[in-house]
Amino acid sequence: MYRRTVLGGMGAAATGGLAGCTSRLFGTDTDGVVLGPQEDQLADSEDLSYPAYGQPLPAFELDAPLADATIDSTALDRTAIVTAIFTSCPAECGILLYRLAGVQRRIAEAGMTDAVVFLPISFDPERDDAAAFRANAETLGIDLSAGNWHYLLPETPAEAKTVVEERLGIGFERTTQSDRLEGYDFTHAVVTLLVNPDGVVERAYRGEQIDRDRVTGDLETVVAAFAESS
Repeated sequence: MYRRTVLGGMGAAATGGLAGCTSRLFGTDTDGVVLGPQEDQLADSEDLSYPAYGQPLPAFELDAPLADATIDSTALDRTAIVTAIFTSCPAECGILLYRLAGVQRRIAEAGMTDAVVFLPISFDPERDDAAAFRANAETLGIDLSAGNWHYLLPETPAEAKTVVEERLGIGFERTTQSDRLEGYDFTHAVVTLLVNPDGVVERAYRGEQIDRDRVTGDLETVVAAFAESS
């Protein structure tokens, strides 16, 4: 079973199909988390379409073309930032990734490059490829040489639907109303997950205008807590 999806601002009930996680208690009311409850969360985690505070990240295994590797979400041992994008996006995705590039720089300044990984998942495998990812990174100031930023690419549109929409609950819909992008565009939700090394979601940020200082601070807190407990 999979999650029901959200497109735009409306939430929906969550279903199963989630990866397991190691339960860990860090002085909160929820097992497996470091941060306190997310005050700006739209609803209780179980009532949202996407994995939210205290819930496990759904399992996926996707190619990372620029690293010539495969990323298995169940094998991650670092704090992760996970989101869904397409590089031809004329608005939201570029804004979001530009801001996440700023977070990447702040993480580097704090000496945490090796403790955090950024995983933007494309839902446009027909146009996104290694060349498109490199161009996107160059345009937005993303440091690929740091080794902690991996664009992930499903093999087919069907796999993109399965991973991004059905498992992660981040809705997207292909449209043909725009003639700017080789005949089609996407209407899509914008959700960015902060996932701790045990695979548990600490934060689900909505929208492209993420607060870089807030995200960086949340990452620093989670990384520090896991470093102390290891």
